[in-house]
Amino acid sequence: MPNNEREPHRWGFRDTRFTLNEDGSVTLTGNRYSICGYAMPYFIPFVESVLNVCLSTEQQAERQEVQLPASNRNEAFCEALNLRFPPEHISFADAVRLPHSHGQTTVDEVYQVLYGKLPKLVDAVFYCTDTAEAQALVELAAVHDVCLLPYGGGTSVSNALRIPADEQRMVVAVDTSRMNRIVSLERNNMRVTVQAGICGADLERQLRAEGYTLGHEPDSIEFSTVGGWIATNASGMKKNRYGNIEDVVEAMTVVTPLGTLQESARAPRVSSGSRLHYLLFGSEGNFGLITEAVLKLRPLPEVTQYQSILFRDFPTGIAFLQELSKGTVWPASIRLVDNPQFRFAQSLKPAAKGWAGYKHRLQRWLLTSVKKFDPETLAAATIVIEGSADEVIAQRRALDRLVRRYGAIYGGAENGQRGYQLTYAIAYIRDLLMRYSVIGETYETSASWDCIQAICDEVKRAAELEHARYGFPGKPYISARITQIYPTGACIYFTHGVSIHGVENADQKFHAVEQAMRAVILDHGGSISHHHGIGKLRASFIPQLYSEATKKTLLALKRELDPRNVFGASNNLFDRSQ
Repeated sequence: MPNNEREPHRWGFRDTRFTLNEDGSVTLTGNRYSICGYAMPYFIPFVESVLNVCLSTEQQAERQEVQLPASNRNEAFCEALNLRFPPEHISFADAVRLPHSHGQTTVDEVYQVLYGKLPKLVDAVFYCTDTAEAQALVELAAVHDVCLLPYGGGTSVSNALRIPADEQRMVVAVDTSRMNRIVSLERNNMRVTVQAGICGADLERQLRAEGYTLGHEPDSIEFSTVGGWIATNASGMKKNRYGNIEDVVEAMTVVTPLGTLQESARAPRVSSGSRLHYLLFGSEGNFGLITEAVLKLRPLPEVTQYQSILFRDFPTGIAFLQELSKGTVWPASIRLVDNPQFRFAQSLKPAAKGWAGYKHRLQRWLLTSVKKFDPETLAAATIVIEGSADEVIAQRRALDRLVRRYGAIYGGAENGQRGYQLTYAIAYIRDLLMRYSVIGETYETSASWDCIQAICDEVKRAAELEHARYGFPGKPYISARITQIYPTGACIYFTHGVSIHGVENADQKFHAVEQAMRAVILDHGGSISHHHGIGKLRASFIPQLYSEATKKTLLALKRELDPRNVFGASNNLFDRSQ
């Protein structure tokens, strides 16, 4: 059985980690993913080739124990907590405080906690179990002037969990992991009410046992929570069929210092005036603590099929997706990767030997010599087709027509399934590469169809220019994939990596590069984010995002709901450092 204990700082589970073998290959330990347990001889050579560096020098040693700052205890608040709650509800232990003081932003958080020192830590962690406890906690925090920071799965990649630098009050992380129950399941109404701290994978597992699915599958589903999905306005890989989080949530309960926000009606849609409900998507912990959500269910699909498609180049794949978006029959998921990312995925395969090796060579010969595909330009899409038998047939027919029209070819179900599931495993690669002085980040944006190619081209150009400007060794790795499509545009997800070996203040320089890259995206018609949110990492771009009237309205809402700034996360518009 897999060990579901999580790493305290790195991504993922303790039993799953990329290790370097004596022969230079790498292996993913454990058995929870399809790429676990075998040697990958092509990965390190691929990384060295695309970065034009040698990965022979390990990063500095693992983080040593350092003296952590003592808790800034508000004694009156602590005494009030002891009178109201059992002692196991709150922890002041350093081993608990530190993991609750950061998310998974690579350079500004994980790199700092592993190889440096976080500038600030939470002073305590409170484990909340239900709405009533949340209400009592918020009341005490308001009375005693304590700052509360909601903490779900800890998967934020926007610095949303970093403690504001100027915060002087006692800071308490409110851990929602014990709010993990299904409150009610309404089978006739296809509706479920859940506590907001429930992990996405756990929720999906329980729903599937009852014959239902939520269908919301973000890359972080193994760790992220329903409350976190709402707070960041998340999206999932099967958005085409099941919608984004705002399409899945019917109602929610949010505890604020003003009181608890909750709508009485249980209905598929209401027209009852302006709904504050919609302003809470993407609120990023600024207004209150999300404690419950009412979600729309779907029956488990009768059929699920995987497929993959190969295109001659990335622009052809983009044109294919745009054409697909004009129709009404879409696969549950279709994700297009460019050539660098396609080659990256190929580097994670085992050595091809025996019959498998012969088959691989034959397929490559057919692809390159017969079909005349260039391995240095081709792009690929992974597809999930889901629904009733009739729906799946309709989706396949729509794909067949377009595949022929765009001169593409099918790559097979096995490659499609592997490509889809690879999403969950590749996040672990970051922590391997950090040990070899390679760091990176992801930038996701949404853009209209007529902006996509320009954004991809300019981001890659900017990566090279900024790389040279700051003197990083070798070359940058920059790749793009299209992860969600809409009639009017798509989500582009960039992966950017560099070697920092021998570079002084490399983390600060890479942060500057990252900000420059995001500016390029905005300048060429992209959004600041599609599903990760703003947090503090992207808050400097707020002046480009909101009109003055919009800013004043949101600030007024904050003052009304939380006049003493109990929820002082200081994310997006409310970042005080800007």
